[in-house]
Parts: sequence; C-alpha cells; structure tokens
Amino acid sequence: MEKNKVLTVAGALLSIFLIGVFLRLGKSFLIPFVLALFIYFILSPILDLLTRWKLSRGVAMVIVMLVTALVLYLLGVLFYESGKSFASEIPKYGQKFNAMIESIQRTFHLGLTKWDPLVWLKGMNIEKLGSVALSSLGTFLSFLSTFFLVLIFLMFMLAGRGKLNEKIRRSFSAQRGAQLCAMIDQIDSRVQKYLAIKTAISLASGLLTTLILMFFGVDFAVAFGFLTFLLNYIPNIGSFLSKAAPFLLAIVQFSSFWKAVWILAILTVIDAITGMIIEPRLMGRGLGLSPLGILLALFFMGWLWGIPGMILAVPIMAMVKIVCGAFPSLRFLEALLSK
Repeated sequence: MEKNKVLTVAGALLSIFLIGVFLRLGKSFLIPFVLALFIYFILSPILDLLTRWKLSRGVAMVIVMLVTALVLYLLGVLFYESGKSFASEIPKYGQKFNAMIESIQRTFHLGLTKWDPLVWLKGMNIEKLGSVALSSLGTFLSFLSTFFLVLIFLMFMLAGRGKLNEKIRRSFSAQRGAQLCAMIDQIDSRVQKYLAIKTAISLASGLLTTLILMFFGVDFAVAFGFLTFLLNYIPNIGSFLSKAAPFLLAIVQFSSFWKAVWILAILTVIDAITGMIIEPRLMGRGLGLSPLGILLALFFMGWLWGIPGMILAVPIMAMVKIVCGAFPSLRFLEALLSK
C-alpha cells in the first residue's frame, strides 16, 4: 500500500514536470493554439447566430473567418508598427529624461551621496533599452507566421463546432456521455461569458484611454490604447501597467509632473468605473477564482509564455476549475482554485 502511494506521488510529480517541459518547449505553436481557442469561444456565438439567420454553415464560416482575419491583421500591424516606432523614439526620450533629472538636481540643490538615485537614473542606458525593445518585437515575418497559425487553428475549431458532443455520445455510455457533454457545455458557456464581457470592457477601456491621451497630446496614444486593451485581461497587474506606462511617458514628454498626474487621475477614474462598477455588474457571480491562485497563475504563465501567457492565465485557470469540478476525484483542486 505504501509503495503504491509513493509510486503514485512520484508519477504525478514526473507528469507535472513533463507537462511543464512540453508547455515551455512547445510555446511557439501552443500560444497560437490557445489564442485561437479563446477567439473561437468569442466567435462561436456569432457563427451560431449567422446559421440561425438561414445562412449555410459554409457561407457563415467564410464571413466569420474573413472578418476575423482582417481585424486581427489590422490590430497586429497596428501594435507591431507602433511598438517599432516607440522603440526607435526611446533615445529621444532618453535625452529629455536626462535633462529632466538635471533640472531636478538644480532646482532642489541635491548633492551627491554614496548612492544617489537621480544619478543612477541619469546613467541609465536608454539607447540600449531601445535596441532591446526593438529586438523583442521580432521580425514582421515571425508576426505573419503566428498570425496564419492562429487562423489555421481557428478555422479547424470553427469547422468542428458541435461535432465533439456527438462523438462523445457515441463513445461513452448514455449516463457518462451526458455528464461529459454537460461539462463541455458548461466550459463553453462560462468561458464565452467571461471572454465576451472582458473583451467588451477591455475594448471600451482601450478606446477611452486613446481618446484621453489624444486630448492631452500624449505621443503614441493609439499604441497605449491598444496596450490597455491587452493588459486589461491581466487582473490587477495589467491595470497598473496600462496606467503607469502613459503616465511615465507624459512626465518625460511634457517635462511636467502635474499634467501627467491629471492624466493618471482620469485614467484611474475610468478604470475604477469600468473595472469595479460595470464589470462586476455584468459578470454577476463571476468565475469565483482565488486571488492567490490568480496571482500564482499569472506568475507561472508569465514565466512560461511571457505576456501572452499572463493574458491567457485567468481563462485557462477558469477552464481548469470547471473541468476539476466535473470529476469527484479532482474536487479538491476545484476547492483550492475557488475563493
């Protein structure tokens, strides 16, 4: 008995290790697959709606895929080109940043100490930061390859929609097949609701951020709006980063702390309205995920897949929670992931 327990624990640990290695090494195709999966959850109700409007499934598929490809391509090009433009402009902001540090030193008559943070900030290699940012964006060819991979996965997922339940009913007993179909339907509805509401809220936040930054004349307002849209999928941390980035740029661009504070205050108010009032009302009970679990998932997926992993961490965690709740032997994991 004890030997069996030891073997079970050892097998579980080995399985976790091998899964982690697989996820780490296979991220080049797993990230496009998971992105396509979540886009599928957003688009599947639209596909069902078009078929209810008496359009054939093939025609509905073509319409959905063409519109999706156009939107994804335009958003991807916008983000890629904006990122390259911002990275190439970093040295110019580095000069303004150094001038601002010198002005602070003169204004407050700050002398040098053993470790002076202002001197340390002034000595930052902004040009090197720009080159690192440019290299992190990769080539346009790599962007296109990821884009097409997402579309291919998405096309096969949409084409196979509704067929999984039929296969499960044929493969299992009536009772077990009904349980598995109910679990799949629950995953489908919960993740669809989460992604639909989160996408709508993120889109509204991104558009409002863009308009506010354009009103104040902040550079790269569209890029920061799109960044806000993406980072809004990351609970807490994403919200902080989406406001901190334009705030810091505004300080350097305008050489004015108070104008940047006004921008930060307005963005914070908008985030509070959308994230603390509108979103909870629309989400209802929500996913019921543990805050500590969300934090650990963000750090783990961030280490595993970077920023895309952090954006996908919460939906993946929600799916794992729902799946664990469908199996009695895994209910303890559902309890650990719940509030």
